[in-house]
Amino acid sequence: MRTRLFALLAAVGVMLSACGINSIPTAEENAKARWADVQASYQRRANLIPNLVATVRGAAASEERILTGVTQARADATRITVTPDQLTDPAAMQRFQEAQSRLSAAIIPLQRLQEAYPNLQSQQNFATLMSQLEGTENRITIAIRDYNEAVRAFNTEIRTFPSVIGARIIYGAEPMVPFEATVPNADVAPTVDFDTNSGAP
Repeated sequence: MRTRLFALLAAVGVMLSACGINSIPTAEENAKARWADVQASYQRRANLIPNLVATVRGAAASEERILTGVTQARADATRITVTPDQLTDPAAMQRFQEAQSRLSAAIIPLQRLQEAYPNLQSQQNFATLMSQLEGTENRITIAIRDYNEAVRAFNTEIRTFPSVIGARIIYGAEPMVPFEATVPNADVAPTVDFDTNSGAP
């Protein structure tokens, strides 16, 4: 009798395991952890921007329009967040993606100011901040890639047999939304007009 009970419990354990009882939450937590990496990388970028804007303002104060645009885009981007529970919400992900893309687009003219203001190039602070910003952009790319791979693994897990049974019956799991960081009109070179005759140092 006891042997049959153990055999039955073992069979139930195998069936539950085959239904994704462990693999689904593991894949979900991995995707959430990778999302935290994405957010941390974007936060690092947001933290760098005020220092960069302040440095540029000191050397290229006449470019207030660019500086204001970057500051506003940063404020908008940091105001919009996506919690782990919203990773299945396409609208929330879209809002976050668009805000970060607007900030990416706003940074482009800021990065090119050194072409119009050679004295910026000689400032160690500007060079250091630009290097950190470029490194952060690389981190963002890697973090997004890792998150999307974790989302792909999770979405595959909850859609394939036999895990699909556990995903629907036990967890009610929904597919997560991959992240697509796109800069608006990225295929068009931005027009940057620096009027260096307007009192720029």
